Amino acid sequence: MPSGIAACGAYIPMTRLPLALINGRPAKEGGPEKAVAYYDEDSATMAVAAAVDCLSGVERGEVDAVFFASTTYPLREKQGAVLIAKALDLRVDVETADFTGSLRAGTDALKAALRAVAAGGVDTVLVVASDCRMAAPRATMEHNLGDAAAAFLVRRDGVIATLEASSAIASEMQDVWRSDGDDFVHSWEDRFVVEEGYVPSMIDAVRQLLAKTASSIDRFERVVLYAHDARSHATVARTLGIEESRIQNTLLGRVGNCGAAFAPLLLCAALESAKAGERILVASYGDGAEAFSLAVADPVAAAPGRKGVTGHLVRRRPLRSYDSYLRSRGLDRVEWDAGTGPGISATVRMRERDADISLLGAACEACGHAHFPRPHVCYKCHGRGPWRPHRLSDKTGEVLAYTFDFFFPTPEPPAIMTIAGIGECRVHIQLADIAPDQVRLELPVRFMFRKIHDAGGKPNYFWKAVPAEA
Repeated sequence: MPSGIAACGAYIPMTRLPLALINGRPAKEGGPEKAVAYYDEDSATMAVAAAVDCLSGVERGEVDAVFFASTTYPLREKQGAVLIAKALDLRVDVETADFTGSLRAGTDALKAALRAVAAGGVDTVLVVASDCRMAAPRATMEHNLGDAAAAFLVRRDGVIATLEASSAIASEMQDVWRSDGDDFVHSWEDRFVVEEGYVPSMIDAVRQLLAKTASSIDRFERVVLYAHDARSHATVARTLGIEESRIQNTLLGRVGNCGAAFAPLLLCAALESAKAGERILVASYGDGAEAFSLAVADPVAAAPGRKGVTGHLVRRRPLRSYDSYLRSRGLDRVEWDAGTGPGISATVRMRERDADISLLGAACEACGHAHFPRPHVCYKCHGRGPWRPHRLSDKTGEVLAYTFDFFFPTPEPPAIMTIAGIGECRVHIQLADIAPDQVRLELPVRFMFRKIHDAGGKPNYFWKAVPAEA
C-alpha cells in the first residue's frame, strides 16, 4: 500500500554563533552565523522539540513507532528513541529503533519508515533526525558545523508527499569520522574529502535515480542536496545541470551542516513551500550517497504552534563572545570536571520518570483537580485517588514568581528560576531562552525538554519553561 509523509516539523536552536567570533573578529549584524545547541541542549532535547513541532495537531496515541537518527546521541547501549517516546508521552507499546553510524542515518530512517508503513508492518511512524556535532575549537570545520533537528510523520492517509523511487551508492572511505570517546569530528585533507568522496558519490547517486525513473533533472521543481560546503555543493549542482532556482537553500551561514539532520531539515524546508503536483529530489551523503524522489500531493497544512524551519529561523539569540560558546560546550578549562560523582540513582530516576521525562502530573478522578507532581491526597477534595495521568508538556502556563540565581552553573549567569502556573498546577521550573530584563510576572510560557546537568557522567533531563511566542 502507498505511504507518505503526512506532517513535518523542525527545531533550530535560537542560540547563534557569529562566524566572525571564531576568528577573533567582532560580529556584524547580518553576517554569517551558525545555530548551536546551548548548554542545556543536545541531540536528544532537539529531537523532542522537533517531534513536538511535527505532532502539532496530531493525536499522539496514533503513533505506532519512533525511528531516531543521530550520530551524537550521548549514551551508548541506551536507546534514544525510547527516551523520545517517553518525553512525548507516547503509548507504552510503541516500537522504537535508533539509526546511527553515518551522516545518512536521517534519510535512512525516513526511507525505512516509508517502506515499513507501505509493507503494512505499522500504520504510523514518527521519524526524528537530530545532530549536535563539534569540531575542534577554531578548526576550519568549525565554521560549517551547526546543530538542528527535523521530524516527519509517516503514514498511509492524509499524506503531503509520497516516495516514488530511490537509489544508493556505497563508498568505503575514511573521509569524515569520529571514534568512540572523541569529542570532535575529524577529517582528512579537505580536497580529498570533496574530490574522492562527496562530489562523485552525490553525482552518481542522483544520476542513478534519474536513470531508474527515466527522468531528467529539470522534471524536479525542487532539489535538496546535502552540502559539504558551499563551493563543493555548487560543483555538484553545476555538474548535474540544476538550475539555481530549483536548488533548495542549504542554510549554510545561517544554520550550518547539521549532520544526519541536514538533508531532512532541508527537505522539511522544501515541503513547507512546495505546491501540489511538484516533485522533490533529495540527495544525502555519508559513506557514499543516496537519492530519492518524492511526489507532492498537498501543501503542508498549518497547525497551531507549528513553527517548522521558517519559524525557527527567525528565533535567534546571538552569543556575545566566542568564550560564551566554549563555556556552553564545556570546552573551557575549569578546576573541577563536570559529571563526577554517582549522580541520580537508577531507582529514583525510574520512580520519577513520568514527572521528569514526560512532565506528567495527575488529576483526581473524584473532583478533576490537577496536581504536579502526583500527591498522596488531593488538595481540593482531600481524597486519596484514584488518579489519571495529566500531561503538562503540551500546555501553556504563566510565570507566577521568579528569582535570579547567580550561583547555579550556567555559561551566562544568572539562571532564572520560576514558579509557573500550568492551569491548576504549580511547577518549580527554570526559565530559558530569555534575557533577565525581559522576565515579568504573568509572562506566557511553554515547555521544552532540556538537559539539566551531567551528574554521574551522563546527561540528565527535565523540562524548562521558555517564552510562548505569539
